[in-house]
This record gives sequence, C-alpha cells and structure tokens, in this order.
Amino acid sequence: MNHFLDWREDAGARAEKFYKTTLWQGEYVMVGLNCLEPNQTQSVHAHQGADKFYFVLEGEGKFTVGNEERNATAGTLVVAPAGITHGVTNISGERLSLMVAIAPGPK
Repeated sequence: MNHFLDWREDAGARAEKFYKTTLWQGEYVMVGLNCLEPNQTQSVHAHQGADKFYFVLEGEGKFTVGNEERNATAGTLVVAPAGITHGVTNISGERLSLMVAIAPGPK
C-alpha cells in the first residue's frame, strides 16, 4: 500500500462532466480528487449521514454550502456537514482541482 500520494499523478479532465477519482478509500473515510474545467459544475446535492470537505488545490470556484455562496481559491477548506446541500462551479479560466473527503466513506 502506498502511504504517500501525489494528487497530480491522478489529475484528469472530461469534456462532458467534471472528472473525479478516488485517491484512497479506508474503512472510515474516502479521499478523492475532483477536477473541473472552466464552467463545469458539480450540482448542489447532500450526503445524508456523511460529512464532506473540499480543499482547493488550484483554480477558483464558486461554492454553495447550505444557503451560503462564496468564491474560494487555493488553500481554502470548504466544509459541508452531513445533510447540508453543497456544490461547486469552476469560475476561472483554468482547471479547478479539489481534494475531497467523505466520512464515513461510501460502502
């Protein structure tokens, strides 16, 4: 098992929908990478019984968490507790790369 991961090795793009991949899945948490090209969106949704966070690695996005909308850039942690709606749109001219984690992870 590799205990040291470089997210850049797993970055990617898809024209029809934002790219996402699982970087690591444990018994209690899933860590993933979401890459959104300019104007791509992850629709607002919620996870019942699971907390989620986005950590902005590069780019700029407009995040919705509950009733709040805010732009976030590299270095920002966006937290969406269980049951709270959340989503993101890439509002920049470059790729928006996000490390995401969900706990407990999907089974």
